[in-house]
Amino acid sequence: MLKMQDVPVPAGFVFVPEESYAFQSTNFRAGLLRYKGKGGGDQVIVFFKEQMPMYGWNLVNIVEYERRLLSFEKDQETCIITVEGKDNRSVITVSIAPKSQATPRKTDKPIK
Repeated sequence: MLKMQDVPVPAGFVFVPEESYAFQSTNFRAGLLRYKGKGGGDQVIVFFKEQMPMYGWNLVNIVEYERRLLSFEKDQETCIITVEGKDNRSVITVSIAPKSQATPRKTDKPIK
């Protein structure tokens, strides 16, 4: 089973292998892992806000619209957790990738 050892998953959520992938080498990892289970969106958000710092992740921001996105950073990686669902059923998608190394370009004029 694919698993990121430093990303906890709430109890009652089941890994969905056919909707997941991961690649890992000695100095690089990237992946998208999907889980389905019982648990309201609010409960899942609270879980990640409390648990991720225990694994060294720092919360960067939370975006809420039809779904909820939590963005975390740790060392040279980013982790975006998407929570979707209705009632007491949720789908959690965990995406991990290296931080972008791109340097923002400065322009003389605003882009319209």
